[in-house]
Amino acid sequence: MSPETPPTSGTAGPLGEPPRAGGRALLPLPGAERLAAELRALRRPGLSGLRTLRPEALIRVAVAAGLCGGSGDEAAGVEMLLKAGVRHLGGRTLSADGTRGDPLARAAAHTFGLLPDWRGVSGQERRKAAAAVYGVTSERFRKSQEQEVIAELALAVLTVARSAITGPPAPVPAGGPEEAAPSVRTPDPVPDPPTRLTGPPLPAAAVHRVTVHVASIELLRDIDILVSSENIYLEMSKTFRSTVSGSLRRAAAIRDEAGETVDDVLARELVEWMRAHGRSGLPVRPGTVVPTSPGALAQRGVRRIHHAAVASPTSDGHGYRVDPHVLAEAVSASFRLARAERDRYDPPLSSLCFPLLGAGHGLPPEKAARWLCWAVHEELSRDPSWTVHLVAQRPELAKLLTAASSAP
Repeated sequence: MSPETPPTSGTAGPLGEPPRAGGRALLPLPGAERLAAELRALRRPGLSGLRTLRPEALIRVAVAAGLCGGSGDEAAGVEMLLKAGVRHLGGRTLSADGTRGDPLARAAAHTFGLLPDWRGVSGQERRKAAAAVYGVTSERFRKSQEQEVIAELALAVLTVARSAITGPPAPVPAGGPEEAAPSVRTPDPVPDPPTRLTGPPLPAAAVHRVTVHVASIELLRDIDILVSSENIYLEMSKTFRSTVSGSLRRAAAIRDEAGETVDDVLARELVEWMRAHGRSGLPVRPGTVVPTSPGALAQRGVRRIHHAAVASPTSDGHGYRVDPHVLAEAVSASFRLARAERDRYDPPLSSLCFPLLGAGHGLPPEKAARWLCWAVHEELSRDPSWTVHLVAQRPELAKLLTAASSAP
């Protein structure tokens, strides 16, 4: 059984939003697997099943999130929790009829009848509507996408509760989040990386050992170590997402002759690492780097995957943020780990590939590129024997990496 995290105190906010700081009952957070099991049991009866099934793990998360406090409001609290989880999945753009918005959020909303006038719709019809989001049959959806939707919603409701625990959200009008005005808070400026004013320049040989690619990272060949950007819970992106994490997870999976995944290698090894280190369900320190095998990517000459925990959940539970100092720390940790493992391989490890860590998670791409390249240059100044590859999917981002890697 997964270790559980004791939350701190807080008070409920408006419907479906993470609560504000204040007093509330202290309850441990259950693991995502248990939540997913309860969601699977709830799928057929839908919201009406909340009063008869009494899903204890979901209730505990709803209490921790400040959405219910006693036996009389548990069903309503879990319903609000599920709606908040759908919003976390991208449902802020979800239309009232569920025809527009993020596919994952739409499918989750249909699956559990969270849309207006869908409470009494049968489980069969709800599954049919959710399958239509992906353009597949109900049976295909049941075997594939439905499991991913449920697993992702389980993680989303945990994030809602964790965000409620770690900090208050911005005030929301009584009418709900749809009526909230845009926040007027100005984000703190992102600092520049340190500038080398004196001292020896980076060896010329080291400068020439940095190569920039325009590609999806999983398509590269014959690079010893590929670095993946992860959140501090080391929960990889779903394989249908185009993130670095999702792309590597998909490419590394072992498949049978029919193309079905039989071993989700990277995600499995991360779960095993978290369990072995007593961190199941808990965050790791930002900047931590965890190694796994390459799975099927070994066929492309990859020998290790480094998972850099750089993204921390935002206080409102609707995204992640990356501190540039954490980015630099993760680069340093990846080099440290590479040096420690170098001679365990024949031939020794000699190359690493970094994506544009942090871009899209609160770091402007230009700043993310400068911090990444500064951290890489610092490591190469200490040990210029490594070959470094930087990769971005879009040409304009690759140009930022090229400019930053060429800077003095």
